[in-house]
Amino acid sequence: MKIGIYGYGNLGRGVELGIRQNPDMELFGVFTRRNPETVHTLTGAKVYAADRAADYAGEIDVMIICGGSASDLPEMTPMLARHFNVIDSFDTHARIPEHFANVDEAAFRTGHTALISAGWDPGLFSLARLYMNAVLPDGKDYTFWGRGVSQGHSDAVRRIPGVKDARQYTVPVPEALAQVRAGENPELTTRQKHTRECYVVAEDGADKALIEKQIKEMPNYFADYDTTVTFITEEEMKRDHQGLPHGGQVIRCGNTGADNGHRHVMEFSLKLDSNPEFTASVLIACARAVGRMHGRGIFGCKTLFDLAPADLSPLSGEELRAHLL
Repeated sequence: MKIGIYGYGNLGRGVELGIRQNPDMELFGVFTRRNPETVHTLTGAKVYAADRAADYAGEIDVMIICGGSASDLPEMTPMLARHFNVIDSFDTHARIPEHFANVDEAAFRTGHTALISAGWDPGLFSLARLYMNAVLPDGKDYTFWGRGVSQGHSDAVRRIPGVKDARQYTVPVPEALAQVRAGENPELTTRQKHTRECYVVAEDGADKALIEKQIKEMPNYFADYDTTVTFITEEEMKRDHQGLPHGGQVIRCGNTGADNGHRHVMEFSLKLDSNPEFTASVLIACARAVGRMHGRGIFGCKTLFDLAPADLSPLSGEELRAHLL
């Protein structure tokens, strides 16, 4: 299967490295909005101009789109779905229905298969919520993220005028997490479950008070959370915030039996050294499924809810039944 990478930031580099662990895949090349001659890939992969991507439509089985959710993916994914089978990691939960509809129209009209919002949340955590709700219909869901760097939220802060660089950490409130794991089924507001910490390098002369105000009032990202904004130097950013760890938990507390007398707690958790490399690994597995679905004539936009689990694996059905079932 020939894979293209559209966008070459942290996530694109993660996909580039991850493909080497999948012998049924081959990297066709990287597409960038920068001057291709100035981009040097980690593995020596070929680099092409993003605006010439459609020229290679017949040579790529799946294009993995590695842009940001704030403004890149809403434009990129429908555009590229007209020419390729595509996959993205769109993670603005409130806008997923709108994004799905736009990509579905573009992909279905041209006979392509698209998968949006693949990663770990949305993505693997979404699947965990689905399985848990199906198994324990009488219960409550809780999702906690972090402590870790959110790529999407960091990207959203970096797009604010006057911001030179930024990292955003999502931090669970320890007391809330302990209550949920104890099966207490607490009623928690968004603000009670997480806090957000932003570390920002401002451009010379930038209005820091305005930047802080824009961050804290940003809808879908920070407005519903207690958010702290700390301005730091470029040196401090390089010294203290170069890693991209993340993780979190999906927990469902449910009841079964006569009079709901038995309490159960289901939990799926992740602890990640590198958020982009792990997200890239999910995208690669999903690209395999997209290629297989397209081969069966399944067109339009899909999510992880629509994938057969076996399509994610390079193993045959016989091998899966023998070793993983």
